[in-house]
Amino acid sequence: MEQVVIIGGGPAGYTAALYAARANLSPVVLTGSTIGGQLSLTSEIENFPGFPESLGGMDLMDRMRQQAERFGAVMKYEEVTSVDFDPGAHRIRTDQGEYTAKTVVISTGSSPRLLDVPGEDTFFGRGVSTCATCDGAFYRDRKVAVVGGGDSAMEEGLFLTRFASQVWIIHRRHELRASRIMQERALEHPKITFLWGSVVDEVLGEAAGVTGVRVRELETDRVDDLDAEGLFIAIGHTPNTALFEGKLDVDEQGYILTDRRQHTSVPGVFAGGDVQDHVYRQAVTAAGTGCAAAMEAEKYIAENGG
Repeated sequence: MEQVVIIGGGPAGYTAALYAARANLSPVVLTGSTIGGQLSLTSEIENFPGFPESLGGMDLMDRMRQQAERFGAVMKYEEVTSVDFDPGAHRIRTDQGEYTAKTVVISTGSSPRLLDVPGEDTFFGRGVSTCATCDGAFYRDRKVAVVGGGDSAMEEGLFLTRFASQVWIIHRRHELRASRIMQERALEHPKITFLWGSVVDEVLGEAAGVTGVRVRELETDRVDDLDAEGLFIAIGHTPNTALFEGKLDVDEQGYILTDRRQHTSVPGVFAGGDVQDHVYRQAVTAAGTGCAAAMEAEKYIAENGG
């Protein structure tokens, strides 16, 4: 019987592991195949407190892992295949074995929806991004493009105008899904140009990164190459919650519902990070909820017989 099993790595999972380990709970972390979560794919991080010189996403995740292991957290690079939540004896099956735990912390994150076009994978993290807040400052006085038509795309585009010299917003329809106030702000901004009824056909680049974006107008099939050095994809995220369907309460988008103390709908099961947060999706906020989840797990164990 484990005291705490953490499903998923990333800033939420590793922070939960650190706090649980320091509480002498010997947490087991089932990292899955994406070690370090989405953050490990980010080439450079400038907005995580305590690192004024900036550092790579994989480097930050590696430091978090080492810190948790220093206090006794055990990392298992196993993929969880199924779960059965039964208060007091939660069962977690992986591709290599089975665990029973008094408490579980879920930190499986979310995955950005991508375009599935040539060059997207090649230049992900080298010009292709899904987070303007994370990477926008690297595009000072450069041209960038954003794909999407909802609030997220408008927010990304408006944020990028603080740095970029020009922002194209590429949208496959002729009207936006974004709220009216976000539409007005984007449509009125002098740095933003809309490409209506258009899609990205290819991301162009060379060894150093993105050099252009090939855009096709749907009605005419006319193709143009934008001289953009960055492409920001803002067509939504999918929470990694397929494992927990029917096991936990989720919202209409599939994100796990938690209270203000990271409790899920099942006693002894907690969640932190992007798997339950579709608003901020930042490393520092994920770390905070991971901390809270571990502290609540410790309290739950103490109140239920240690």
